[in-house]
Amino acid sequence: MPDWKQYFNSVSSNVEEQFDTLFFNLRKHLKLNDPLQVITYRSYGTINRLYVKGRVLEDKGINSATDKDTIFNNLVNMYNRFQSDEIHGAVLKVRFQDQEHTVITDEEGYFMLNLAPDTPIGAADMWHQIEIELILAPVPFMPGIKSIAEVLVPPSNAEYGIISDIDDTIIHTSATDILAMSRRVFLHNARTRMPFAGVSEFYKALQLGRDGKRNNPFFYVSSSPWNLYDLLKDFLDLNQIPEGPLLLRDFGLQDNKFISSGHMGHKFKEIENILLTYPLLNFVLIGDSGQEDPKIYREIVRKYPERILAIYIRDVQLTDRERIAKDISAELQGHVELVIVDNTLEAAEHAAKTGLIYTEAIPKIEKDKMQDKGEISGKVETMVN
Repeated sequence: MPDWKQYFNSVSSNVEEQFDTLFFNLRKHLKLNDPLQVITYRSYGTINRLYVKGRVLEDKGINSATDKDTIFNNLVNMYNRFQSDEIHGAVLKVRFQDQEHTVITDEEGYFMLNLAPDTPIGAADMWHQIEIELILAPVPFMPGIKSIAEVLVPPSNAEYGIISDIDDTIIHTSATDILAMSRRVFLHNARTRMPFAGVSEFYKALQLGRDGKRNNPFFYVSSSPWNLYDLLKDFLDLNQIPEGPLLLRDFGLQDNKFISSGHMGHKFKEIENILLTYPLLNFVLIGDSGQEDPKIYREIVRKYPERILAIYIRDVQLTDRERIAKDISAELQGHVELVIVDNTLEAAEHAAKTGLIYTEAIPKIEKDKMQDKGEISGKVETMVN
């Protein structure tokens, strides 16, 4: 990083930290703090180690989305997501099996814990719950604030894992057009944002895999900030897209996060961590041509050439981006197929042809695609573009 960037980053980080401390102390002195909440993020682990992550924030009263929410409601909720008041130095108890661990939040309110269970995790369930309770905080709070962290542990008989982007891969975002992206992100909510047609059934088919046991784990890697976690989680759940850890990005000036933690570096690091955590599991990668996904996936294949079964890239209909994706697809020939598709059905047909999913799943995916596009009835129409 050039010296001027390092200097700017250092100064900005220091200013941000001093401002946050001053503002926090002022609110505390005037007793203006809102009630506290413990937010937990879906994460992942193994039978011998569980990764727990969350955040302690003041509760801004962001309610679950409804299809009757106005644009003003959505704007207020989005403002509250980004104007989060973090609680640093909060002490939490993490309870699992017969263990108790203590964690303390950092300057941005985050807490993290690598938990080694007393006994290995059973393989019967893919998801495991861990209780987290707020014990101490630098501001007054009501005792008994708890939350449940969900941690995914892939079963030993999983055939493969799936790592998927979110923006412009699952959900319309228009990330290459800042005005269109802002309109979609800030003026809509989890119920009014539109998934790409057929995604739900295609992802369900990948989760079922070839043995039909619904044991293939999903991981969602995005450059969206953690502030949007609740919106993205609700969107996946509402659209019946398979649950999976959401691995988002922290936006801030501290620790070079604003300048140096780019889209490519963040996503590559998260994908590599997943591959290192599960060395015996191969993966399918899904993304889009709009940002850096083809380049990121190419680097993953170069470093782990035997681990990737297929790559699906949704074409965002930009000529220069499509050309880059095609060039990378040609580079990877002989290693893995990088398939550029216009829609979900094309990806599903390739997956069926290569034996990743049942051929019998194709009609269901096609029907789901047609319902999402409004070509046939069958789904409750609660979403608009």
